[in-house]
Amino acid sequence: MRHTTKLPSIAFLSTYPPTSCGLATFTAALRGAVAKGRGSDGGLGVVSLVDRRLGERKPDFVHEHLNGNSASLEGALVALNAHDAVFVQHEYGIYGGPDGREVLDLLSGLDIPAVVTLHTVLSQPSPSQRSILEKTVALAERTIVMSDTANLRLLNGYRVDPAKVRVVPHGARVSLGGPSLANGTRPVVLTWGLIGPGKGLEMAIDAFAGLQDLRPLPRYIILGKTHPKVQASQGDAYLEGLAARVHDLGLDDVVEFDGRYLDTDALAVAVRQADLVLLPYESTEQVTSGVLVEALAAGKPVIATAFPHAVELLGGEAGIVVPHGDAVTLTAALREVLANPSLQARMAVEARLIGSTLYWPAIGRRYDRMATKLVAQHQAARALATSKQPQEVLDALARVG
Repeated sequence: MRHTTKLPSIAFLSTYPPTSCGLATFTAALRGAVAKGRGSDGGLGVVSLVDRRLGERKPDFVHEHLNGNSASLEGALVALNAHDAVFVQHEYGIYGGPDGREVLDLLSGLDIPAVVTLHTVLSQPSPSQRSILEKTVALAERTIVMSDTANLRLLNGYRVDPAKVRVVPHGARVSLGGPSLANGTRPVVLTWGLIGPGKGLEMAIDAFAGLQDLRPLPRYIILGKTHPKVQASQGDAYLEGLAARVHDLGLDDVVEFDGRYLDTDALAVAVRQADLVLLPYESTEQVTSGVLVEALAAGKPVIATAFPHAVELLGGEAGIVVPHGDAVTLTAALREVLANPSLQARMAVEARLIGSTLYWPAIGRRYDRMATKLVAQHQAARALATSKQPQEVLDALARVG
């Protein structure tokens, strides 16, 4: 059988910029990493998921799928099946239907291999959530989780085929590397991302009320705009409530709100300018945090609540994990790091060691190799079904397997 070195075309099914969310950012970074590794973005098409038409089409879009629209679903499947493989991002909230059930319609309509990346693996899913995730894994050729915690939770808590599951870490931008850019007279503690309930910002603000005796006085920068769904339902009420909390605690000289949603290069500079990263998330379910990975890639000490990904990555000296909802312990952890430059330096070294293994070029290569192998197996299997010389095809399957 004649072999070909042609790289497979790949579709990317997810939210995507200009949508503002973590999965959109992830997918754009993954596509960029694969394109850079290949030296071309040819054949790398995006099927973006939207709840309403955005009116802004990027050159890399091959289809904009309007969730819950049957005609759009048919168009999405046509666009996806025009490729050799598809990378699918899964989060319950980005697909149409109850608990994002429409992902099953998309996966079941594919005749190409699908690699599904799970961004959430719940420890106590509802029956509907459990059913959807198990069926998603069954329909995919490969399922990727981004932490060992997620892997154990999936394999132990769900009825899935372990042979289909791989652990590939969340990637981080190379621009986060390099020397620290922190050089202010006051130490900067940074939290960034879309702002809304559940991010633990109330506890973080409360924690700084106990640090007003420190000299120099720290700056706590909350960087990011209000989450679009929070903005749509509450307007600026949530952010105004946080600002009132800051004022009532006498922290106007400590806590700063930077309401920008920065592009990737500008965000990398902002992270590198920080002395310390704070992740006060309320969720006890978070098995993957792109912000955590980016903080480590930038060589920043991290203080985080005990969500699973933080517990996994910060087990050494790169950071400190504190209990959820405990502002007093958080104050003590912040004081320990801010008042001890030598501790900060040791944490930064350890963070950089972890982060250096997570840059997107390496992660993109792993995804691309996986797709290439799956496509070769898929094509050989299809040839086997129609071949009059099955042994020749069986040999081909053995070679690509």
